[in-house]
Amino acid sequence: MLLADWLQFLLQKHWRINMANVFDSIAQGLEEAIDLNDGKEVAAKTHRPPHVNVAEIRRELGLTQMEFASKFCISVSTLRHWERGDRNPHGPALVLLNVVAKEPQAVMRALG
Repeated sequence: MLLADWLQFLLQKHWRINMANVFDSIAQGLEEAIDLNDGKEVAAKTHRPPHVNVAEIRRELGLTQMEFASKFCISVSTLRHWERGDRNPHGPALVLLNVVAKEPQAVMRALG
């Protein structure tokens, strides 16, 4: 076997091993995500901020819907959906609203 053939063989074998590892890692992550979504315990570290009462937060700040939406860069339509309860904030919006609920004056000072 020539050196070039030997190198090609090693690279192909290494590639297959790495791709198998990548597949296993992705498959494990997907299985954990499904289990987490089904409410099962998973080994992965997760953080889910608690749900908040958006209307209550807004009222405690003394802001109208228009003022609150403008201050936090949220569309008024989205804010109204959250307040009615037919949609819920998630992701970064939920995190921000949790911070506002816990430290409203600090957030208001930071936003100016």
